[in-house]
Parts: sequence; C-alpha cells; structure tokens
Amino acid sequence: NVSKTYRLGKMTVPVLHEINLRVLPGQIIAVTGPSGSGKSTLMNIIGLLDRPSEGELYLDDQQINLNMSDNKLADLRSKRIGFVFQTFNLLPSLDALQNVLMPTTYSRPAKNEKQRAKDLLDQVGLGRRMKHRPNALSGGEKQRVAIARALINNPEVILADEPTGNLDSKSGQEIIEILLKLQNEGKTVVIITHDEKIAKRCQKTYRLLDGRISGEEQ
Repeated sequence: NVSKTYRLGKMTVPVLHEINLRVLPGQIIAVTGPSGSGKSTLMNIIGLLDRPSEGELYLDDQQINLNMSDNKLADLRSKRIGFVFQTFNLLPSLDALQNVLMPTTYSRPAKNEKQRAKDLLDQVGLGRRMKHRPNALSGGEKQRVAIARALINNPEVILADEPTGNLDSKSGQEIIEILLKLQNEGKTVVIITHDEKIAKRCQKTYRLLDGRISGEEQ
C-alpha cells in the first residue's frame, strides 16, 4: 500500500497510489509504463533512496523503519542494494577500476576489494579497459563498469533504471544478457524499463499507469 505525494509550495502532487509489489529472492522482474507513470519514483522507494508518504516496505520479511536516519538508510543501501542507472553516473576523473571501487568508500572495505573489482571488470568483459577513464569508453562499456560497481559490495538486489536507454541495440542486448546471468547466479534483479523486449525476458512484469499498477504478467 505504498503511496507517494510531493509538495510543491501549497500544491500536492500525487505520484504513486497504493502500490503492492512483491519480488521473490533470485527473481528478475520488470516494471514498465509510459513516461510520467511513476517508474523512477517507485525505483527510488524500492532502493531506499526516497521514502513513501504512506505504506510499508519489507526486506527479507523485515519491515524497514522509514523513520531511521539518512545515514542508516544509506548504510542499508550500500550493503544490500546495487544500482545501475541509465546515465551511468561514473566519475569522469576516475578510471574504470576506481569507479568500481567507489562504493567501498562508504562501507567497511574488504581486504581483497581491489582484486574483487578487477575480477568484476573481467566478468563484464572489461579486464583490458580497467585503466581507461569514462571518456575513453563506449556507452556499452560505461554501463558494464556501472554494473561492476553495483556488484562490488555483493548486494542481494540489483536495481536497474532504464539500463539500456542510452545504448544502441547491440550494446543494450549485451547488458540485458549480463543482468540475466546475474539472476541465474542468484541475484534478485529489478529492471525499470519502457522496452517491451526487455520485459519479455523477465519472469514477471508489473505495468504502471498514472501511478498505479495496472497489470501483472508472468
């Protein structure tokens, strides 16, 4: 029963209305809908980047305390959720390896973090490009770096917001194959997308329209 309303001065703008959504461990699902349907707002709430105005969130059947501090929410995010964004969100002054290591700055770093980052870049096919900065990488390569970065803290859940939106069809297909492989390895993957071809590759699709779930498809 998650709802979200924003306040703009004296106005209230409802964005989400009584959303009920469940993702099983190890499942890959898609959330689709036209622009303005509330997809990104829903992703931000699922990913604990934003708080709902009403309703409850659960992770592993444990209710999230939505009154906890921003720092505690950030700590929970960094340990359990990895993000892949349409615009990559890479730091231009850092090379691929340094970008992958960025999330460890905000968590307790593991002893083998640098080797793990190298291994992750190998897994996404960028082992020979790890010293390149973003401006020397293609769009598809940038998204591969972003996926490796999302995995560095070994999260249970991967949230991908329009992960192929800025890519050509070939690069987009390669990114989807990587996300499907992660799901096969036991990760839980939620993809926010307007692309029906991506939705058809997922186990379940939730359709959003005007801030409400208008349908579910297996």
